[in-house]
Amino acid sequence: MTTMQDVATRAGVSAKTVSRVFNDDPHVTEDTRERVQSAMRELKYVPNMLARTFREGKSAVIGIAVPDVADPFFAAVTKEIELAAREQDMAIVVTSLGDDPSLEQSIIETTVRHQIGGLIIAPISADQSYLARWQDSFPIVFIDRTPSKFNADYFVEDDFGGACEATQHLISHGHTRIAIVGDSTEVPTTRLRLEGYLAALDSAGLKVDKDLVMLGSHDADCAAAACKTLLALPEPPTAIFSSNARFSIGVFPALQTLNRTDIALISYGDFTMADVLRPSVTVIDQDPRHVGRVAAERILARISAPAKRFRRKNILPVNLIERQSCQSSPVLTAPEPGLMTIG
Repeated sequence: MTTMQDVATRAGVSAKTVSRVFNDDPHVTEDTRERVQSAMRELKYVPNMLARTFREGKSAVIGIAVPDVADPFFAAVTKEIELAAREQDMAIVVTSLGDDPSLEQSIIETTVRHQIGGLIIAPISADQSYLARWQDSFPIVFIDRTPSKFNADYFVEDDFGGACEATQHLISHGHTRIAIVGDSTEVPTTRLRLEGYLAALDSAGLKVDKDLVMLGSHDADCAAAACKTLLALPEPPTAIFSSNARFSIGVFPALQTLNRTDIALISYGDFTMADVLRPSVTVIDQDPRHVGRVAAERILARISAPAKRFRRKNILPVNLIERQSCQSSPVLTAPEPGLMTIG
């Protein structure tokens, strides 16, 4: 097995310098950094972080980086990862990446400095190539979103299929004016859910009314405002597809405030109290606990058997849970002359 001293000898530096390069010490010169990294690649050096952690009498740590730990979906995912880690006497360190893609790399670098033994990440940027420096040091697993410019294991939900099923469900209840509320299409999950929504409309022979596509919300309050804007249209929707649970928490009370419980609602993602609200909310269930469990199990498996081959691409099914919020029939109104409608 290659040691740190082997790398130091190949690069013509001390073992301490190798350690500084591995830990991304900014005081190392670029020439020295390149020589050490080249030696690491040539010798296929893998620092034994877990062995060192256990020798120091500390529990191994799994790093978790998600857009927002307060989001119902990611909160549930994180909880399940924590439970799986605890079963193996491991701890977790959790961080929120936020919504600024330019900050992702620096946040991950800070997380890595906690001497983690594995990383589970739901990325927000369009480039994860910066993770290459650690790929041979600890396992990395992506959840909810696929990696970009980087090869790693990932577990994602069937966002396209789930959104298509949700929209088809509303169509089956007689709705033809179906709105979608979501965040930016720069978010991969939103883009796939929009595509699923549009595919369902097209399959049913329904035209797209751009006024019913309300994207760009950042939080529940923005989603509530989008809902109110939709219902103020000359020809409002009779149903709303909320593209994530965080926005559904804003859309539902907005409908209640406007006394518009006649508007059908489907949420992509279940959320606390959704099943006991009146009306209870129909959802596409992502089963976040399962997502967290399989991600944690993959990290643990790669730690215990680093040479074993695993399936990289894993798409997890989602399920529609029908409740009361889609049971009302649409109230149809005559379209105004010249107004483009869905159908």
